[in-house]
Amino acid sequence: MPQLPSRTTPSAGSIQPPGSPIAAVRWDGDAPVIIDQRQLPGQLVHWRLATVDDVVEAIQGLAVRGAPAIGITGAYGVVSGLLAAGEQSRSGALETLARLESTIGTARPTAVNLAAAVARVRAAGEAAVGDGAAIVAAALAAARAIHEQDASACTAMGQHGRAELIGARRILTHCNTGRLATGGDGTALGVIYAKHAAGELEEVITCEARPLLQGGRLTAWELGQAGVPYRLIVDDAAGAAMAAGMVDAVIVGGDRVAADGDTANKIGTYALAILARHHGLPFYVAGPLTSFDIGTPDGGSIVIEERAATEVRGFGGTATTPVDARIWNPAFDVTPATLISGFITERGVLRAPYPQAIARALAEQQEVMGV
Repeated sequence: MPQLPSRTTPSAGSIQPPGSPIAAVRWDGDAPVIIDQRQLPGQLVHWRLATVDDVVEAIQGLAVRGAPAIGITGAYGVVSGLLAAGEQSRSGALETLARLESTIGTARPTAVNLAAAVARVRAAGEAAVGDGAAIVAAALAAARAIHEQDASACTAMGQHGRAELIGARRILTHCNTGRLATGGDGTALGVIYAKHAAGELEEVITCEARPLLQGGRLTAWELGQAGVPYRLIVDDAAGAAMAAGMVDAVIVGGDRVAADGDTANKIGTYALAILARHHGLPFYVAGPLTSFDIGTPDGGSIVIEERAATEVRGFGGTATTPVDARIWNPAFDVTPATLISGFITERGVLRAPYPQAIARALAEQQEVMGV
């Protein structure tokens, strides 16, 4: 990773000062700045993504992750790419826009937010009246709107989820879906934060979660920063925790929701849904409507990203498997809609039959946004 003009704060054990909430990504004049999540929980490092190559590396390398945060970073990355190209004619700026959409929008395939965000920024630029400068201004306005709308969606999801899970005081969650993964308080963790603020939460059970132990490294760190009581478990202990009565409900995020409600999320989510069904526990997916893809008919149509075998061969530079071990390392799995109790979105809780509920919610959202 390139060295950057960054600031670091003391590591995992320190609480951020009041008024300094965790921000996975922010715009800083002419480039996005992200928290490099590969460095957590050891240290809090902010990385200024000065080039398009930096943006792509950050997304592919999981320096920034979480479907909404990836989308926001990609949107800002398009703008920084336009600025880096310098003064351009209208035709030149439009050509640059198209190239940037292709380069950044395909950096990771599974989450729908990235491709949708860069497409929205490109569309805003193309609709701008005027020269290259007008296109840049329109693109930046669109990127900022994506960021602001995600923050608002997180707040709304938190309140809808709190009302839905009013009696659940012990919540199990998977991977990281909070302030590190979104433009606001988060999706599944946004619900947890809302319950904690209302005094309605006893404890969060968080799974370690592959790849790269994102629950153990990131969610545990984030919850600790926020003062939320939690207990970390290995993924394989989830069933035992449910059987022991340690869990009232399961809530996870969603990287891509198909038109029928089938949901791609971090690997291990499918197993949690099956376990929740067996133990009679509600299983919710929380996510903004930007994570719903009406153009993908079902889970079988979702492209599942496979990550490098080196992520399984060892950790922290120490080998944990034979060097010649055959490895399959999918980053996501697909949970069938039939195992999902409801989708917590900014427009409320969507319930089965999901094809109709999803189509209606997306249509209403487009009407509100004037699309």
